Amino acid sequence: MSSALDSSAGSAAVPAGSALGGVMLILEASTTAGSVALVEGDRVLAEREVAMGAGQSDGLFPAVQDVLREGGIQPSALSALVCGDGPGSFTSLRIAASLVKGLGYGSGLPLYGVPSMLLAAAALPPSISGDLVLHADALRGERYVLPVHRWPTGRVAAAGPAARIPIGELLAQTQASQRVAVVTSPEELPGVATVVPRAALLPQVDGPWRDRPVDLASWEPQYGRLAEAQVKWEASHGRALPPLLSLPLNAG
Repeated sequence: MSSALDSSAGSAAVPAGSALGGVMLILEASTTAGSVALVEGDRVLAEREVAMGAGQSDGLFPAVQDVLREGGIQPSALSALVCGDGPGSFTSLRIAASLVKGLGYGSGLPLYGVPSMLLAAAALPPSISGDLVLHADALRGERYVLPVHRWPTGRVAAAGPAARIPIGELLAQTQASQRVAVVTSPEELPGVATVVPRAALLPQVDGPWRDRPVDLASWEPQYGRLAEAQVKWEASHGRALPPLLSLPLNAG
């Protein structure tokens, strides 16, 4: 598939597990259906859904406070931060990334970036497994796509790199029985399911993203496509939009 967004996606080898563990705080905001979760191993300690998008107030930080309170966990007891790294909504991803980087600076915790479309693939019903293609709206007649493998156990991993391709190319290269739509996708394309990325499904997601944390200073999500507002800003100013401003935050 063309227009690869990230060449670091893993393959569909049998998951070998990972040393990444302890109590993790996860934020996901690639679609209008955001979420925050507190996870220890395979156990979900607390979870909150957060409405994202135009007209919505910033609910991510209150949700972080809520899950920590419900889980009875102090920020100092966390072992890692994890953020869905897209692709998806530019504004929502930027809000989540700014928040989680601020938490990282304030706490010194490592930050891991997980492909948001894998968090969506993990939401498939138990009856669906095998080689699949997740796809989400990329605007302008295009789709974000990610080939994935889902085992009968429910675990998922990328089977190739994410890409942004025309809808016609998606239809030509895949079967309806392979296609899984991510929520908020406006195009009515034949497929087997529509799924919502969920932070609480992180324990089911394998891949090289688990191997090492990102560099806190330089990391930004895989936006996939610049927001129209950013395109206009950069055109009028003749320079790139400054990187994320991440201020230290206290989640206590």
